[in-house]
Amino acid sequence: MKIEFFGSRAAIVMALLCGQAYAEVARDYISIVGSSTVYPFATVVAEQFGRGGKFKTPKIESTGTGGGIKLFCSGVGVQYPDIANASRRMKKSELAACQKAGVKEITEVKIGYDGIVLAHAKSAPQMELTRREIFLALAKKVPDPSCQECDKLVDNPYTTWSQINPALPNTKIEVLGPPPTSGTRDAFSELGMEGGCQAFSWIKAWKEKDKGQFKGICHTVREDGAYIEAGENDNLIVQKLTANPNAVGIFGFSFLDQNGDKISAIPIDGVAADYDTISAQEYPISRPIFFYVKKAHVGVIPGIEAYLSEFTSEKAMGQEGYLSDKGLIPLSDTERKEVAQNAKSLKNYSM
Repeated sequence: MKIEFFGSRAAIVMALLCGQAYAEVARDYISIVGSSTVYPFATVVAEQFGRGGKFKTPKIESTGTGGGIKLFCSGVGVQYPDIANASRRMKKSELAACQKAGVKEITEVKIGYDGIVLAHAKSAPQMELTRREIFLALAKKVPDPSCQECDKLVDNPYTTWSQINPALPNTKIEVLGPPPTSGTRDAFSELGMEGGCQAFSWIKAWKEKDKGQFKGICHTVREDGAYIEAGENDNLIVQKLTANPNAVGIFGFSFLDQNGDKISAIPIDGVAADYDTISAQEYPISRPIFFYVKKAHVGVIPGIEAYLSEFTSEKAMGQEGYLSDKGLIPLSDTERKEVAQNAKSLKNYSM
């Protein structure tokens, strides 16, 4: 007989009592999906965790935040992931989808901060950008260049950076970035694109009048080849930047930190992306990063509580922890203690 795990945690525990049937369907490793930004941090923790010898090393897939949360929220049972990594907070609509599918209880673990950088090869012409210039370079519709405060949008006409600002390089706008399923894309749209969009007072006014219209203007990326979706593989973006010095890439600060010999970050609004500016949240395109735990799987899939303990330990997430060596910007001492306690108690996530 084969039992599939659906429904409440109690139902799953009852299934465990069925002995032989459970042996046919059980999974003896933790399944993790989600953000490519969180992936390298989760991988390091998983390796440390696996070396302990008590539990198997978790299996981690880099699916992007949106795709990972969708898988995570699909249901309860061994065929569904236990943990979803996320480079942004779970949305209300995603939480509702989780609950509709029977994933009633979730624990959120905030692990630190990350900056979203725009970077280019070290051999590229050096440049600085404002969020306003980022919006003008990448939005599908932009204010009419002949009268930018005249309440008129046109298809993006800019093909070179110097057309936006003569002080910028006279090179083709070619930006390699994440797809719509990525949390990095979501955060970049909100913090970078929208931040620049609001530099135009008449567009900013739409935020109060019609949020849908406002978001459509500010978040919609052009589709004429200036923005190139490069998938969830940030290492591939780094390789492409070194091959094409005129291109610009968008990814998390941790990848910049690991590839500082090949690429350099472009300062945004006069602020460089580094450990100190992101930690102090002075860098304008920075955000917290998370993972989410399916509470119904705790005590069923071996090792989840131990994995949480390893991830939220001072030796991992602390100011001198091994994750900071990989580019994670740690939380404050007070916030780390609170996060560790919430993870230990499996505090229920709500909005």
